[in-house]
Amino acid sequence: MEISKRELISFEDRKFPEDICFRPIGMIHSPFKELSGIPIQPSMSNAKGKIEIFKQYQSALKDLDGFSHIFCLYFFDMVKLPVPLQSKPFLKDEVMGVFAIRTPFRPNPIGLSILELSEIKDCIIYVNNLDILDETPIIDIKPYIPQFDNRETQKIGWLEGNIRRKVS
Repeated sequence: MEISKRELISFEDRKFPEDICFRPIGMIHSPFKELSGIPIQPSMSNAKGKIEIFKQYQSALKDLDGFSHIFCLYFFDMVKLPVPLQSKPFLKDEVMGVFAIRTPFRPNPIGLSILELSEIKDCIIYVNNLDILDETPIIDIKPYIPQFDNRETQKIGWLEGNIRRKVS
C-alpha cells in the first residue's frame, strides 16, 4: 500500500504517549564481547559483523541490498536507568550535557550507527565499521541516502579540535 494512503490516527484522537515500547527486530553479532575496546564511532572502526534480523521481519529486507550503507538503531540494553543528565565524553575531560555527547548513558538509551552494508543472505545483514557490543538488540534499520542525509555543517560544538581515534 502507498504510504500516502495509509491510515493514521486523527489529530482529534491523538494522545501524547506516557510510554513508548519497541520490540527488537534483530540482534547484532560483533567481535566486541565487552565494553572495553569498542571504537567510539563507526567511522573509527574496521570491525566486521552481522545483524541477524528475526525471521518474521525477513521480508522487510527486500531491496535493502541496493544500498551501500544503513542506519542501524539499537537499544543499549545494559544501561542502568536512571542516568545522570551530564557526563564526561571520551574526547574531552569536562562534563557535558548528554544531548551534546554520544554517550550510551542517555534517558532513552538508543544508539545510532551508520554501517557499511556488505551483503545480505537470508536474515543476515553483513556489515563493516561496527561499533556495537555483541548481542545488542536492534530496533530498526533504514537506508543511508547521502543526498538526504549528508549535510554541510558550520559548527561541531565542543568537538572542534578534539576529534581523534579512540576506543572505549
